[in-house]
Amino acid sequence: MSIGAFARAARLSPKALRLYGELGLLPPAHVDPVNGYRRYAPAQLERARLVAWLRRLGMPLARIRDVCELAAGPAAEAVSAYWAQTEADTAARRELAAFLVDHLKRKDEAMTDMSTTAPRPERRPLPLGIRYAALSDTGLVRESNQDTAYAGDRLLAVADGFGGAGASAGAAAVEALRGLESFDGGTLRPGDLLNVLADAAGQANRSVRGVVTAADADHAGTTLTALLWTGSHLALVHVGDSRAYLLRGGGLFQITHDHTHVQSLVEEGRLTPEEAESHPQRALLFRALDGSDGVEPEVGLREARPGDRYLLCSDGLSAVVSSDAVREVLGAAPGPGRAVRDLVALAHEAGAPDNVSCVVADVVTDVPVGGSTDVPVGGGTDVAMGRGTDVLTDGGTDVSAAT
Repeated sequence: MSIGAFARAARLSPKALRLYGELGLLPPAHVDPVNGYRRYAPAQLERARLVAWLRRLGMPLARIRDVCELAAGPAAEAVSAYWAQTEADTAARRELAAFLVDHLKRKDEAMTDMSTTAPRPERRPLPLGIRYAALSDTGLVRESNQDTAYAGDRLLAVADGFGGAGASAGAAAVEALRGLESFDGGTLRPGDLLNVLADAAGQANRSVRGVVTAADADHAGTTLTALLWTGSHLALVHVGDSRAYLLRGGGLFQITHDHTHVQSLVEEGRLTPEEAESHPQRALLFRALDGSDGVEPEVGLREARPGDRYLLCSDGLSAVVSSDAVREVLGAAPGPGRAVRDLVALAHEAGAPDNVSCVVADVVTDVPVGGSTDVPVGGGTDVAMGRGTDVLTDGGTDVSAAT
């Protein structure tokens, strides 16, 4: 077939065919050595049409080349994983766009107020702060705890390590973010704030690389879900299947996207959420901090409102406790300390087959200088980071790290 006929049949332009030929993605079957005319075999149409459709999805050419070399089953899984990642990235950008629209509208309103000569009543927003508690528990089956839970006046984080160096990887990732406790988010523009968070996540990934390399551990790494308090917003960084939830107005909303193969099947309609809960590959991650290059965590911003309650948790909770039960406990608990204890108790009632870690934070008004203390509910050790033992943080008291 001539290049023109092949292009029409494949729904590709001759220009695109020349590019794909130069890249080795779709080389012609024959090139005339005299006039350079390119000819294609009809058997190449199936690959050409696949390339065309993958380009419609926005898949990069290098990734298309890899997919085209796979058998049908693995190729389908690769496309599924790509689309799940694309949807997660789109959701994160949607939230960022909504924040920026709101931010720019407020800026415009402020400039309009300044340009008018008539005096306007001064609008002073209520000072906001957070009350927080964190609890990490080994569970009823595992012999050791590979989770890390952290809560401080600015940073809230949960990491769920996996592999031979999982516990150290999770602790290293959270430790890399703890430098954010000292920064002043109020002086940064939204884009700068997200850059700070993305840079910190990159440092966390490099720290994980150091741990995994030193331990000579294959297939080791960690999830990471963290919120950074700025005084009026919570900035989110997320990779893996640990989760962040928001309880607002009695409704519970999952504000993170699971980076798992099973979640991509749910989004494609190939599994129901109920089927996903018992799927044998429900813990198979396609994105995590494992020290490899190219890991891009989700980042986003959420406006804080008085009365909001946030939950960060490892899948040791979300995989065994229903969202309805989580919502009931979060709605009934008088404070974060009671909430984390009751959530871990729920996981125990469900058998607690995995480590369980929870961080709960309330957005409150009229916060005293130095933070607000949530009184511990029965027992527990006042610590800022838990790893390898059952620990509780209640803030904002001045607490130390557990090693």
